[in-house]
Amino acid sequence: MDISVVIPLYNEEESLPELFAWIQRVMDANHFNYEVIFVNDGSTDHSWQVIEKLRSESDNVKGIKFRRNYGKSPALYCGFEKAQGDVVITMDADLQDSPDEIPELYRMITEDGYDLVSGYKQKRYDPLSKTIPTKLFNATARAVSGIKNLHDFNCGLKAYRSEVVKSIDIYGEMHRYIPMLAQGAGFSKIGEKVVQHRARKYGHTKFGLERFVNGMLDMISIVVLRR
Repeated sequence: MDISVVIPLYNEEESLPELFAWIQRVMDANHFNYEVIFVNDGSTDHSWQVIEKLRSESDNVKGIKFRRNYGKSPALYCGFEKAQGDVVITMDADLQDSPDEIPELYRMITEDGYDLVSGYKQKRYDPLSKTIPTKLFNATARAVSGIKNLHDFNCGLKAYRSEVVKSIDIYGEMHRYIPMLAQGAGFSKIGEKVVQHRARKYGHTKFGLERFVNGMLDMISIVVLRR
């Protein structure tokens, strides 16, 4: 299989049909053999019912359901375990990540030889309550990791060689520092691609001060483990 798209989500029922239709158009246009793995992280809306409907309409759709909200890192971990593609692409479910980026991300892994490619949203459409903590995260992560070429460690749109996602364990808020975990596991060819960031169409951001603090604590644990 060429590509596994892993999409963690929490209360995104409105965006899912549009997102999958968009992914499907891109995949079909590029003749990719693919799967889309939706990981429902304890949603309290009708997200799971929407996923079940998409599964009934397409063999390319797979679903994982959590009984309660565990967070993005456990959702990604379970999606990575299930993924069968040679290249694994992650994206958020809120339509702020563009599936049109998938072909070039795939090419950078398969032709340019990157282990991991992280998206970089130069122009963002997020509130200050999210952009300011994000800048602090990225500056600290660059300083700690030594991965100077990444501007946006926390971008949900990333591409990986399959071996990478099968070799790392993510927990807590560690999804923000996957490039650091990959580097620690011996995957040193880490690249970046400028990607489009779209304004949120439905719902609202789940990011806040609590997750910022938790993420900083998790990064401290990475530093301790690397010593």
